[in-house]
Formats: sequence, structure tokens, C-alpha cells
Amino acid sequence: MRPDRRIISWCLFDFANSSYSAVIAAVIFPVYYANQVVGGGEGDLWWGRAVSLSMAIVALSSPLLGGIADFGGIRKRLLFIYTLISILAVSAFSFLKEGMALEGFILVVVANVGMEGGIVFYNSFLTQIAKEEYQGRVSSWGYAVGYAGSILSLLIALPFVTKGFYSGAWLTVALMFFVFSIPAFLYLPRDTKEGGFVSAASRGMRFTWRTFSEIWRNRESRKFLIAYLIYEDGVNTVIVFSSLFAAATFGFQSPELIGLYITVQVTALAGAFLMARPIDFWGPKKVVSLTLVLWTLVTVFAFFAVTKLQFWLIASVAGIGLGSVQAATRAFFAQFIPEGHESEYFGVYSMVGKSSAVIGPLLFGYISTAAGSQRPAILVVALFFLSGLIIVRMIKGGGPNVKKLPVKKVSGTL
Repeated sequence: MRPDRRIISWCLFDFANSSYSAVIAAVIFPVYYANQVVGGGEGDLWWGRAVSLSMAIVALSSPLLGGIADFGGIRKRLLFIYTLISILAVSAFSFLKEGMALEGFILVVVANVGMEGGIVFYNSFLTQIAKEEYQGRVSSWGYAVGYAGSILSLLIALPFVTKGFYSGAWLTVALMFFVFSIPAFLYLPRDTKEGGFVSAASRGMRFTWRTFSEIWRNRESRKFLIAYLIYEDGVNTVIVFSSLFAAATFGFQSPELIGLYITVQVTALAGAFLMARPIDFWGPKKVVSLTLVLWTLVTVFAFFAVTKLQFWLIASVAGIGLGSVQAATRAFFAQFIPEGHESEYFGVYSMVGKSSAVIGPLLFGYISTAAGSQRPAILVVALFFLSGLIIVRMIKGGGPNVKKLPVKKVSGTL
């Protein structure tokens, strides 16, 4: 398959928003907000609340907005609006000072809603720009390019963090998010403008319920979403608390955290490329199962780790499964989507994924605060992966996207 400019621009959008995912959601800002803005030993609690609330908002609105995007033909326009909201909120992080816990909380919620809400529309373009037999690979390419964006954004942020000029890091993220999003708004399929916003909203509300009903009536897609709800909770919790866990439990400083996360992104990029073809040829179900086994072992080992080196090695292994499980899950769900209803179905997909990020971070924050240690909280995360794995193995489907050609029998005698 030869990537065209639509696929390249789609992947570049992942490169763009990964600057947010790395610097704001995962590595630098969580520690800055918890320790310097909130302080007082309640940083985990405030951060968990902000992530959970923002994900709850996205979860509740995703199916409706997905319906609007499909029936109003305005998915690209909504992608632009949500992206702009996130960029402006990240820029406003520059005004945060010590003690501004509430202001920071509000900005985190707004920025996260903009970023995660936009992903609903971004995902829905996958089935428009790639044929079925290539969707697993294109999905993996997007994640792989995204990990490259994470690495670059962290390298750019490192000098600002080292000098204590955190505002420079936030503004750099906003700039990268904006610049590398431009190709997507130029080259992704145009909006069809099939109707007005009010009409689309009305139709979207009606068809949202229909979409839920269709998915729920299909036993296999129902099992998939239940499994996804559980194991994605673990993935999201690890992502949003990984830097806080490394800083509080193992004493990692900001430059070390950046180095750690870059290592994880490199292994995640390698994992995404390594498993790109297997997703199509083995089937996404097998790839998801393998990565969930890996994640279960990783969280158990993290509980017992006592040195920075041990945690570094564990995090590196975890990175291999990070890109694989996300890309394979997206390709797995795409097999259940009827043509013409991509945004509706990915709205439900996003709702489930973001709902999973409501319970996990909140639970992690409360357990770590109550126990005075993050170790019991990280061990609980292993149960999410194990439970999700059990349900995934019960799903019928998720087979190879590439159909095997029949073997031709050769007639004749030697």
C-alpha cells in the first residue's frame, strides 16, 4: 500500500496531538500541577479528579457528537473546534501559579475535553481513508508517528524544564499541536454539509440510541465494548499516573522523567511498527490478547520493583505493548462498523474508552492518598488487564483483515 496525502495528514495529526499527550497528560504537567500548583500531599487526588471529570464529559457527549458529525457532515469542522479549544487552554497554563489548584483544575478539564473529544472525529476518518485490508496497518502508522511526536515534544520541552521555565514548555506544546494539525484540516475528506446543526443534532440524538441498540443486540460487539471498558481503564490509568508514580515512588526528577518517557515512546513506536502487519495478518484479537498478558505482568512487576533501574526496564517493556494494544483495539472495533456510520460507532467507542478513564484515575488517586503509598493502587490496575483479557478471549471475531487466498490444486502427474 502506498500512503496518499490523506493518510499522511491523518498520521501527522497524531504527531500533533501527541505533544499534548506526552508533555501535558503524561510526563511534565501532572508532576508540576500536583507538586507545585496543588501541593500539600493532595496532588494525586486533584489530578485524578480533573482527568476523571474531563473524561466523563467526553464520554457523555461522544455518541451525540458522533451522530452530529455523520448526519450533519461536519466531522472535520468539529475536529477543528475541539482542537482549537485544547490549544487555547494549554496556552493558558502559562498563567498558573502556586496555590491555583482550582484554576488549574478547570483548565485541565477544558484542555482534556478538547483533546480527547477531537479524537472521536479523528478516529472516524480511518475507514474513509484506508481500505479494510489496510486499516490495521494505517492505525499502527498513526500511533507510531504519534510516538515520534511525543519524543520530539519532550526533547524540545527539556531545556525549558531544566531551567524551571515551565511556561515555555506549555507554549511549545500549543504551537506544535497547531502547526502539525494543519495538514489534516487541508487534506482529510471534506465535510459534506448535509444539513444544519439543529437538524443534525436532532437526527444524531435519535440515531445515537439506535447505535447503542445495534451494538448491544450484537453479542460479540457487546462483549468487545465491555472488555474494552475494563482493560482501557488500566491503560488510561497507567498513562495519566505513570510520571507521578515514578516521581513519588522512585524519586525520578523532571529530566529523568523525560528520559524515561522518551525510552517508553521509542519502545512503543517499535511495538506499533512490529505489530502493524500482524494486526492484519494474525487478527487484532490475537494482538490485543498478547498485549494484555504483557500489561498484566508489567503492573505486577512494578508493584515489586524497588530501584530506578528496575522500573526503567519495566517501563520500557510496557512501551512495546502500549502502541500495539491501542492500534489493535481500534482495528478490532472497526470490524463491527457498518459503512456510513463511522462517527456514530466511534462516538460509542470513544464514550466507552473515556468512561474507562473515569473510574481508574479516581480509584488510583483515592487508594494512593488513603494508603499513603502508590504501590497498592498500581497492583489494582493489574486486575483491569486480567479481567479484560478473559472477556476478549470469549469474543468471536477479530480475525485477520487480510483474507487467505485458496490454495490451487495442481493436476497432472510427474
